[in-house]
Amino acid sequence: MALRYAQRPGLQCTRYFGSSSRSWPIQPSLPARRFLASQSTKGPGTSKLASNEAASPSPSSESSNSSGTLKPSPTTVAPSDWEDNLNYAISQFSELPHSNFGVNQHIVINDEFKEALRQILWQFRAPIRYAFAYGSGVFPQSKPNAVAPSSATSIHSKPAAAVVKAQAGNPKMIDFIFGVSYTQHWHSLNLTQHRDHYSALGSLGSGATSWVQDKLGAGVYFNPYVTVNGTLIKYGVVNLDTLCTDLSEWTTLYLAGRLHKPVKILRDDPRVRLANQVNLLSALRTALLLLPPTFTEQELYGTIASISYMGDPRMVLPTEDPSKVANIVGNNLPHFRRLYSPLIDNLPNVSFNDSKCSDPDWSSDPSANVRLAQDMDPIKRGNMVRRLPKAFRSKLYFQYQKKYQIPQLEFNKMLEAASDEDATRINRREGGGFERRIANEPPEDLRMEVRGVIKSTISWPSTSQSLKSVLTAGIGRSWRYMGEKISRYREGKRKAAQAAKDEKEKKE
Repeated sequence: MALRYAQRPGLQCTRYFGSSSRSWPIQPSLPARRFLASQSTKGPGTSKLASNEAASPSPSSESSNSSGTLKPSPTTVAPSDWEDNLNYAISQFSELPHSNFGVNQHIVINDEFKEALRQILWQFRAPIRYAFAYGSGVFPQSKPNAVAPSSATSIHSKPAAAVVKAQAGNPKMIDFIFGVSYTQHWHSLNLTQHRDHYSALGSLGSGATSWVQDKLGAGVYFNPYVTVNGTLIKYGVVNLDTLCTDLSEWTTLYLAGRLHKPVKILRDDPRVRLANQVNLLSALRTALLLLPPTFTEQELYGTIASISYMGDPRMVLPTEDPSKVANIVGNNLPHFRRLYSPLIDNLPNVSFNDSKCSDPDWSSDPSANVRLAQDMDPIKRGNMVRRLPKAFRSKLYFQYQKKYQIPQLEFNKMLEAASDEDATRINRREGGGFERRIANEPPEDLRMEVRGVIKSTISWPSTSQSLKSVLTAGIGRSWRYMGEKISRYREGKRKAAQAAKDEKEKKE
């Protein structure tokens, strides 16, 4: 059974990542919650207890109690089979498997910066059910610049002091995603309030705008280069149903891939929190299928972060920094730990295995790069294959059907027997002979097939979404965006060349 705890030899981080009892996945034990709390950003104005950010039952607020400790949970026993009995019809946080379920998704940032981001949301009268800020404007991908930007170099017109401080001399446009319940209704209200945010397409009304959003690309409508509260932002609008489907099934990996990396959730929703926890687990399992028996944290998180860029046309064209993934992971290691360490602690076939884990402060050390080990047993890896997202798994099965030359009728019967659910019950997703055969493939062959499925999943939605930007953003703003991407690509190439030159001189 993929979710049961199995004692593993070697050095363990269970002292800081969770207790030895693994009765329910994802929800970390009390020591694990202490680990999450220890990752709060140092300095004034930061939350003393990270998990308080996710404990609020309100979908539009985050709270902490006066003592700075977790309130006792009213739920004493969480269901061990939550992953096999997902209920996406939930509407209240109390309906989640546990009151603190998904606490790892709430990344801790400076309180003043968080409040400045939340104030931007309040400038939209159209109802936003779920929102997060992401990208280099929130999580820097390079070391802070000691030189403060002048009024001539800043891209923001009159930003809040917290924004200037957080971006540390390197002002960037801040990216948002807004999850909404009714696409056309939302655009109707927003067009009335913020007509200047839209391209000429907005003159056709909310019907045309919502049609372009929902029917073209990955289901997201972006308005870039708009100024709100004196801060330059880009915001994408997505229907909650589209968002949850991509998170749980990986239909396009367009939004799911963004949430594989640290983001700052500003308004939470229970259904999205549940779907995103499934998404994070899926990313971890997929990365494990791509990695050898032993690997480092940076290799793991780098593999996870690179999933959303495989097949992305921007990584092929000269429009993206070639060192982007390394920069994201290298400058945000503690945030990645917060996202994935509780999940690692609850999977039976992977563990931290490094003497550095004996240091109670290692989790907040951005220079630490501890080692991990995974069990390559085909039964356990077959269970991981079985638990991959539905749409993604179907594509992988199809690839191996062709490779093994399985007749269609026999293949259909096999899939029907392994169906997640029937008329009377939901089946536990455990790998059978077909999944174990896949897991037992030579490692490089399996990696090649998994990468191929990732690319085929991402390629067209990402390409069509990029082409759609000409309609949604307009030619002028699209050209500006492309120009900035090309500039970053050249800067990345220049830095890489300089680093290679310095390394060569050092060796000589």
